[in-house]
Amino acid sequence: MPELRKDPITGRWVIIATDRPRRPGDFVREQVAPRGVRACPFCPDSEDKTPPEVLAYRDGGAANEPGWTLRVIPNKFPALRVEGTMERQGEGLYDKMTGIGAHEVIIETADHALTLADMPEKRVEDVFWAFRDRVLDLKKDRRLRYILLFKNHGEAAGASIEHTHSQLIALPVVPKRVQEEMTGARRYYEFKERCIYCDIIRQELDTGSRVVLETDHYLAISPYAPRFPFETWILPRIHRSHFEDFDAPALQNLAWVFRALLRKLDRVLERPPYNMVIHTSPIQEGPDPSYHWHIELIPKLTKVAGFEWGTGFYLNPTPPEEAAKFLRDTGLS
Repeated sequence: MPELRKDPITGRWVIIATDRPRRPGDFVREQVAPRGVRACPFCPDSEDKTPPEVLAYRDGGAANEPGWTLRVIPNKFPALRVEGTMERQGEGLYDKMTGIGAHEVIIETADHALTLADMPEKRVEDVFWAFRDRVLDLKKDRRLRYILLFKNHGEAAGASIEHTHSQLIALPVVPKRVQEEMTGARRYYEFKERCIYCDIIRQELDTGSRVVLETDHYLAISPYAPRFPFETWILPRIHRSHFEDFDAPALQNLAWVFRALLRKLDRVLERPPYNMVIHTSPIQEGPDPSYHWHIELIPKLTKVAGFEWGTGFYLNPTPPEEAAKFLRDTGLS
């Protein structure tokens, strides 16, 4: 009998298949042919094909020249632009505003053939340092209210360039989905005077069935009501509302946890495309005792179709307890 499970934070319902769950080998993944290095604008010696870098970590060389190990550039075709003035106006009952914001690309390595799962742990750590550096810089712009850090890995997950990279989009508004998540967390806090994410960590450690891996700093779990098969969350065990407020030991351990989790997913699901999103508090707000920053990692194994769009429900053919067991049993780190 299938189960309906309710996400305790947002109130979103999902349908979990429990009678005939799908195992890793049951998912047919789209095969995308590699595009090769020749025309890649993100490779060394192609710096003139991109906008000038806003941040780079280097072993040598001058700005906008080879020698970098990580490079951050403005998106050549940005969704939003920093230049301009913030203007809001009404058009009858409709509202609109100028497209002020920022859109940047984090080129995670100079090596076209590597993925985050393959990169040395220190280079993965550098990616998270770059995220932090850019957030701290952009939050100085008081027009910006939210910064979304995300990664589309593989063409089926939305990546338009094969060379491994992440993206940052800074927005002048707080997105509706972020508001919904924060509202749910705040409602729980007002009722129980505890952070719901901290309570989730305690309960998942007690039960253990959905735990994928744990360290002194982080817990990786298959959430109780996942929208997608093998959806996995990384939760810091110390409460912080803002991603950019971590210290060096926590960031170093995050690099290890994130790389280990990617390697597990690659082993179990044969290197799937995936989306990664960092959920964090709005940048102009102070510490929030009700909200807990975290990472959501979603392999691209199923498609969202009419039922999901029409109802807001999600159909997940793999129970999270089974997904967590498959990932635990790989034994990789």
